[in-house]
Amino acid sequence: MDLQLKGQKALITGGTKGIGRAIAETFADEGANVSICARNQAEVEAAVAALQAKGVTAFGQSVDIGDGDALKAWIEASAEALGGIDCVVSNVSGGNAPGEAGWRANFEHDMLGTVRCVQAAMPYLENSDNGSIVMISTTAALEKFISAGPYNAMKAALLNYSGALSQDVAPKGIRVNAVSPGPIYVKGGSWGFIKEKMTPFYDATLAQIPLGRMGSAEEVAAQVVFLASPRAGFTTGTNVVIDGGITKRIQY
Repeated sequence: MDLQLKGQKALITGGTKGIGRAIAETFADEGANVSICARNQAEVEAAVAALQAKGVTAFGQSVDIGDGDALKAWIEASAEALGGIDCVVSNVSGGNAPGEAGWRANFEHDMLGTVRCVQAAMPYLENSDNGSIVMISTTAALEKFISAGPYNAMKAALLNYSGALSQDVAPKGIRVNAVSPGPIYVKGGSWGFIKEKMTPFYDATLAQIPLGRMGSAEEVAAQVVFLASPRAGFTTGTNVVIDGGITKRIQY
């Protein structure tokens, strides 16, 4: 299926590795021009070069999403480099550190970082024929997972924000959706670390997934890019769960 994304302009936060990188690669494979950001400048440069090799325009900067001024500057520079913005994918997370510092980090990156992305990109999205925002949440926002920590709570807040925002900006022709991955195995990622260092917990989690395996970053990226495309032009305000069935609630 042609997703009709050729020449579109997509921004992805945290686009150098894991799910964010897979999203950027998938946009580029569909012919979309992309801009990414992450903290490590060398990794940003390497990712941009790989994306450019696909024959699209690619741009990137080293940015800490918790720095509002730097985030806004990246978005404005991205719009200039790409010639506008059609889609924003908010992917960065502050992790799940313990204590008050962890709560602040998740608020600044997951929640406030997304709000700042939306605010800075909104003037460009309003001028797009396919304005779209996709927010990356998690199944840990839907059901209790591990402990009552900041990551789960802020990702749940992100779902509320996404749904409410979709109603507010729909009259402007802008769609807003969320994607909630379950356990996604990425080499060098969190589940890769857990498999190596916390094998019993990894095995116990795997046993709870009805499909019998963990998902891949590419499977999440495929859904994100579809939602951002004109092919999903009548879809807004939804949360797509990608978890192999580990979430036990009935999806009404």
